[in-house]
Amino acid sequence: MMSKRWGFKLGIAIIIVLAIIAVLGPLVLPNDPFTQSLGQRLSQPFWHDKTLSAHVLGTDQLGRDYLARLVYGARISLGIGVAVVLVSGFIGITLGLLAGYFGGVTDAVISFLINTRISMPIVLAALAIVSVTGNSLTTVILVLGLLLWDHFAVVARSAALQLRQADYVTAARALGCSNLHILIKEILPNVRGPLLVIASVEMAHAILVEAALSFLGLGVPAPFPSWGLMLSEAKSFMFFSPWLIALPGAALALLVLGINLVGDGLRTRRQT
Repeated sequence: MMSKRWGFKLGIAIIIVLAIIAVLGPLVLPNDPFTQSLGQRLSQPFWHDKTLSAHVLGTDQLGRDYLARLVYGARISLGIGVAVVLVSGFIGITLGLLAGYFGGVTDAVISFLINTRISMPIVLAALAIVSVTGNSLTTVILVLGLLLWDHFAVVARSAALQLRQADYVTAARALGCSNLHILIKEILPNVRGPLLVIASVEMAHAILVEAALSFLGLGVPAPFPSWGLMLSEAKSFMFFSPWLIALPGAALALLVLGINLVGDGLRTRRQT
């Protein structure tokens, strides 16, 4: 139990630190993540020559400051994770509550939509949609939001099925409260815990899928420094400049680790 608590606190600390870096980093860094300087391409990071140059973590193949691009990439990854959870959570929670509360035909139709969505491989579906519509930051958020709502719907539906006959829900009906009031004020607050756990899982999932799409060239378009795109651009130099892959890969792993630790901690708290 103690290790779970420390894991939760560590996850919170990681997310807070990365969020501060993402928000404040671009305001204080001296270098721009988009400025190219071919004369300084593939400059070594500070630990190679033991000196602090203008580019602390070196430069990429186009001479762009790697620290600035990593910091800007944190903003993109966190922004995409939060935005996708908001979109997918709204869709999934709405459908799940409607299915569980009303039952009957409504439940049958929404359950069919949930099963259809679960049967679709997320990465393949996202690749197909983005390749047709074109890749942009907005497109990636909308596509992932439309593909990652099923877990929210399953949890919300199960909870609504159990709670629709609860005494306080029956009392609200007897007082003449509308169905919308009952769903929002009576049922939704009682499923907040499990939905927060799902939100943490789906946020990490969204960040990883975005990185995979960007690595394949169908995610966030260049020159925006998505960590997945940075990995893709660096793969040709991995044997000669391994830090180009190690740094964004470590940043991505650290962010996902922090989110998963928070989700694991929330899950443990619900069980105790």
